[in-house]
Amino acid sequence: MALKVLLIEDDAPLGESLQEYLQGKGMAVTWFDDGDAVSPVSAKGFDAIVLDLVLRGRQGEDILRDLKTAGTAVPVLVLTAKAGLKDKTVCFTNGADDYLTKPFEPLELVLRLEALTRRENGSARIDLGNVTMDLDSRMLFADGQEVKVSARAWDLLELLVRRRGKIVSKEDIMSSVWSDVLVKDDVIRHYIKELRKILPEDCIETHKGRGYRLR
Repeated sequence: MALKVLLIEDDAPLGESLQEYLQGKGMAVTWFDDGDAVSPVSAKGFDAIVLDLVLRGRQGEDILRDLKTAGTAVPVLVLTAKAGLKDKTVCFTNGADDYLTKPFEPLELVLRLEALTRRENGSARIDLGNVTMDLDSRMLFADGQEVKVSARAWDLLELLVRRRGKIVSKEDIMSSVWSDVLVKDDVIRHYIKELRKILPEDCIETHKGRGYRLR
């Protein structure tokens, strides 16, 4: 069954090219180019929402807030040129499920949408060597035995998994995992160390001054 995506983007060339690209990947895409056209009712029936923040009519932040306040369960991926920590914090605080900044690789958008919908459907089990993540139950297993990890460590690992192969900056980690509080670099290093004790050797790479990457 085709993944049903609601694309909210007022840049006509980008919206048209994204709709064509996603449809070429087997997705069914409905494209709105006006923020005023979006409501919790119009968002029903979709598997995922791709939401720009700078729109004609209502802005993306307001749309996101309205959708989540109304109890809309459809996962929302924010796609925007706003790359600041403050913008990310606002969106994650208001219920965004993922955040991708422009410019971006279209394939990365596809991979993130697929990951979001697998998680929502409770069907995602991800293998990392001898370690298995069950995204539905938020449980971690090493060689078949459950391994206890802190909630922050789980959220950090899930973020790295969703962006596997990409360097995740410390700013992105802070806004995604610690959106409710400001933390220092040594706090992130502490949780990276916690994960490295569980995962296969060299699974998490450190890129000095840039962030971390899950191999």
